[in-house]
Amino acid sequence: MPKLHLGFTALATLIAAPAAAQDTFCGEAGTGGQWIGGAAETSDIATTENFGEQMALVLNGNRYVGLFSVSEATEVRIEAAGRGNGDPTLSLLGPDGAEIATDDDSGGNGASRIETTLEPGEYCAVVRSFDDSPMTAFVRVGRTDMEALTTGVDDATESSPSSTPSPERVQGCADGRDLGVLGSDGLTYQGSAADAGFARFTLDAPTAISVTANNTEADPTLTLIGPDDETLGENDDFDGLNSRIDAATPLAAGTYCIALDAISDRNLPIDVAVSAYDAAAALAVLFSKGEAAPPLDGSVAIVDLGALPNRLRRDEQITGNATWFSLTLDAPGLLLVEAIASGAGGDPWLVMYDDLGREVAQDDDGGDDTNARMVARTVPGTYLIGLKQVGDQTGFVRLLAERFVPAP
Repeated sequence: MPKLHLGFTALATLIAAPAAAQDTFCGEAGTGGQWIGGAAETSDIATTENFGEQMALVLNGNRYVGLFSVSEATEVRIEAAGRGNGDPTLSLLGPDGAEIATDDDSGGNGASRIETTLEPGEYCAVVRSFDDSPMTAFVRVGRTDMEALTTGVDDATESSPSSTPSPERVQGCADGRDLGVLGSDGLTYQGSAADAGFARFTLDAPTAISVTANNTEADPTLTLIGPDDETLGENDDFDGLNSRIDAATPLAAGTYCIALDAISDRNLPIDVAVSAYDAAAALAVLFSKGEAAPPLDGSVAIVDLGALPNRLRRDEQITGNATWFSLTLDAPGLLLVEAIASGAGGDPWLVMYDDLGREVAQDDDGGDDTNARMVARTVPGTYLIGLKQVGDQTGFVRLLAERFVPAP
């Protein structure tokens, strides 16, 4: 089949894609990003007279990327504050796409804030929803001498998750079941949020740990509480509707508490487990969720689609765990990838990485209805495409890939 040659101006008219920066930013992780000041020339935080701010609509599993630059070393403040019950998470990516900093609640009251000094370059502020639920958030980037969007964790109200725990929580941890000392076999128990809302366990040496709570019908939530009653981690819907907290940095020896709750039914039994943190297993979970690119060494199943001459169509049964595909491009151009659910109820999600594991594009509902669509500028090489269903759905999805190369 002959290659389709099309000028990029005409292609932009042909394909309905979100307004995005047209160059490569943050190792292509900034694809689809928006200049925080509305344009490149008004997004230099080192020289702008005021902060840049935008309202971001973050749909299920999607993200917002704000682009900005600094022309000289500058102390910057990057913030994201959700509207209503929105709980944003914030990541700062450098010019090469490497993560410089990440934050969840340092802005206070569930808002995120990062303050740091940046050297000259172009940067990306990436905002996601903590529990992947639809969220509207305000995103602000400015210098530290400019007006802040958030209160900061020190000024958070008592309703903030980072504030002093309630007496009921302290008493609940004291009265909860004692699981004993964490050993090589881990610790497990089963109980409902109504009857077993708190449980204690002890570390006899510094240990990195994982805590999980499983029963999708109950939709459990987890909070990990330290020896001084501080909140060390919270999670809802890490894996589908199940919850997981990974403390990858070893926790000090001492007694810790698990606070268990449930969103759907507090009376259903929930399987809770505490185990030593397994880095390989945690990485496998990221591959399954599509949040990291698997290696091309055969350790993770990847369907090799080969070279893409022009367009491709393939039907696959897709679950809530990512199915991975690889394809190879032999010329620079523009790549369009779509995932279309076959039948009612499907909700496909797409992500694409280059062969170095850098995210190139990601989408949930950019196509018709709840279908997914990605458009990315590409160079010759191998690309990985992850396809999954949002939630616990299983069904057939049609994967479409079509490339366009510049006219000579």
